[in-house]
Formats: sequence, C-alpha cells, structure tokens
Amino acid sequence: MSPRVARRAAVAVVVVATGISVLAVLLVLAAWRNDRTIESDMGTATAEVLSAGSLRSAVSFVTPDGVTHNPKLGVLYPTNLTAGQRIDVEYARNEPDLVRVAGRDASVAIVPAGSVIVVTWFLALPVLLVLRRRVGSGSS
Repeated sequence: MSPRVARRAAVAVVVVATGISVLAVLLVLAAWRNDRTIESDMGTATAEVLSAGSLRSAVSFVTPDGVTHNPKLGVLYPTNLTAGQRIDVEYARNEPDLVRVAGRDASVAIVPAGSVIVVTWFLALPVLLVLRRRVGSGSS
C-alpha cells in the first residue's frame, strides 16, 4: 500500500469514526429534546403494550378527551416491556404520538451511545496506527 493510499484510508477511518460518534451524540440530544417536549405539557395515561421489542414497542392509550392513540413510532425507552403488559406512560398533550414509558428519560440512552463511541474508536485506533506505520515506512 502506497503512503498516499494509506493516508487516504486513514482520513476515511477518521471521518467514519467521527461520523458515528457524532450520530451517537445526536441520538442522545434528540432523546433529551423529546423529553423536554413531553415535560413542557405532560399528560399521563395507562397504556397497553401491543408488541414489544428491544428497539421499538407499540402501545395504545386513551387520552382524557377519549381519543385512543397508537403512536406510529412506538414508545420511547421501550426496554423490558412485554406484549399485553399495562404500563404508565407520559406524553406531550400537544403531540400525543410523542410518548415515553413513565419514569424513564434520555439518561437511559447515554450508556448505549457511549458504548457505540467507545467501540468505534476501539476499532478505529488500531487501524489508524497500522496505517500511520504504512505512511511512515513509505516516506523513508
């Protein structure tokens, strides 16, 4: 591998790792923004879990005006839910499709996002070291 190719590969690795890290941080910031939206005009309800998964769980709940809501994107922070379970949820009254499991907030997104960043750089740094050696050995 020529030093020029190694240099370009190193730049690509840094760009990809940085991009993944930025996306992970943006995910936490988006969760925090959703929490602020819910907390600014919060309603509470008891919901039924229609389907449960680690990334998305569908719920159905009725607001005080008698309208049944089944948010298209499911409930925020859906871990450890099971289909048929009844749970308390918090939602934005002005946007009832924005709903989270009661008592959960963006803090539950920090560890997974941080793990993604750590693993990304744990993989990227050795690759960068190898590429740096290739660049250095080609210039002598």
